[in-house]
Amino acid sequence: MEREHGTWNGGKQVVKKNMKPTKGDCYRELSPTVNLEGNVVMSFSFDSCQLEEEELQGRGSQQAQGILTLMEPDANPEPQDQYHGIYFAMLLAGVGFLLPYNSFITDVDYLHQKFPGTSIVFDMSLTYILVALAAVVLNNATVELLTTHMRITAGYIFALGPLIFIGICDIWLELFTFKQSYAINLFAVGVVAFGCTVQQSSFYGYTGMLPKRYTQGVMTGESTAGVIISLSRIFTKLLLPDEKESTIIFFLISIFLELMCFVLHLLVRRTRFVQYYTNKALVKNSCRNRSEPSFRYKVHHSTYGEDENRCPSAENSMELQTDVTTRGTYIRFDVPEHKVKSSWPNLRDMMFHRYLVLRVIWAYMLSISVTYFITLCLFPGLESEIRNCTMGEWLPILIMAIFNLSDFVGKILAAVPYEWRGSNLLICSSMRVVFIPLFIMCVYPSGKPTFSHPAWPCIFSLLMGITNGYFGSVPMILASGLVVPEQRELAGNTMTVSYMTGLTLGSAVAYFAYNLASTSQNICFHSEIYNSSLPPDI
Repeated sequence: MEREHGTWNGGKQVVKKNMKPTKGDCYRELSPTVNLEGNVVMSFSFDSCQLEEEELQGRGSQQAQGILTLMEPDANPEPQDQYHGIYFAMLLAGVGFLLPYNSFITDVDYLHQKFPGTSIVFDMSLTYILVALAAVVLNNATVELLTTHMRITAGYIFALGPLIFIGICDIWLELFTFKQSYAINLFAVGVVAFGCTVQQSSFYGYTGMLPKRYTQGVMTGESTAGVIISLSRIFTKLLLPDEKESTIIFFLISIFLELMCFVLHLLVRRTRFVQYYTNKALVKNSCRNRSEPSFRYKVHHSTYGEDENRCPSAENSMELQTDVTTRGTYIRFDVPEHKVKSSWPNLRDMMFHRYLVLRVIWAYMLSISVTYFITLCLFPGLESEIRNCTMGEWLPILIMAIFNLSDFVGKILAAVPYEWRGSNLLICSSMRVVFIPLFIMCVYPSGKPTFSHPAWPCIFSLLMGITNGYFGSVPMILASGLVVPEQRELAGNTMTVSYMTGLTLGSAVAYFAYNLASTSQNICFHSEIYNSSLPPDI
């Protein structure tokens, strides 16, 4: 039996129908409302008494009203990183995009033997940084145009190619003359820089969509790459006295590790954990970019002041999350979607989005830029030129290994939860400038530096590595959490631009430091000691 009654609202009659409840159904009354255009919106619900009783048992006295239940609330629970496998994969991702460059500069003894009297390490460092800066700017400009997976895959290909080519053609077969080899090595470093930087910048945007600890995992992987490569060079040099043989094995190890990182990335990106968070962050953008108008249902959380562009936060755009089960939510079936042209975003919108992000994270951008500017003023260039009459060519290898290990420790410490303010981070990062005069005094005055004992550069390298690892990671970890989820990939890429700007300026300043070190490197060395595999006292 039905009964109906009507009321007048805005010149239009609103009819309410009260249906007589049948067995097994819950009684609900239609609730008419008037939207901002003066049209009548009817809110329907078809609730099962059994479902409401189960919800009452699970949530106590809280009961959802006016809900269209399309799926079970726990059908798609938030996935967990069991056994920390995803974290380990992200750590290896960080290894993957710094391992190739570290492979080129860590065999500093081989470079000094092959290119004596040249600034090969400084040239490699500057080449890497200049190309990397251009690559990170390009990657930031194309972040909306190319998929993250496409950019990361291209980065791995560009990183692996030069490693294989130099290892086989230049080190093993020795196909090139001195000048050709010098130029080809610099060109290979440039290609590696392009690939690894696109890879690195994309990964920071990628992990920005995941929980914070995974960004810290990637940055820890960067330091892990330095530790692995330093240990690899030490052991290959100890076990194989011949420089050529030890360097070939060293490059083969690097190629194998890079391939392993690439394969692991291909596997991890398909896991439900990664897909859940990346889809959750990108769902709003995908809703805005639908190209065909249609009539669908929409979820609304209030009667007045509705946002017609609101999209449900979902694992994918075809599912409703459990947040629709909140009180007062209803489903509207007659809402036409706005017509959106399928085209790339225009320049004005792209610049505006970057301005919004920059306004929030500018202090963190400056902090990471200052941190890496100070580090690149000294590492690897000046540190590779610090020598000692007793330790010979082993001293720069030891100093670089200490830096990589302590940098690794600093990035682990960055995982300790502490909410830094951007201004405080900037002040602490700027205080690291004290390392510049300390390291200069390890090579100057020429012939008899102020800190001549080999322990001094080792101590300074230890402290610089810890602070670099910590203050180089914390801004990157915190910045992505300051913006809304759909802007986190852009925030990660923007932070990488600041990171690479600091590296570029630091590498330029490092050439001045090279002039201080270059005149003192042959003070107490003879050729047989200069190229020896072990210190003369061992």
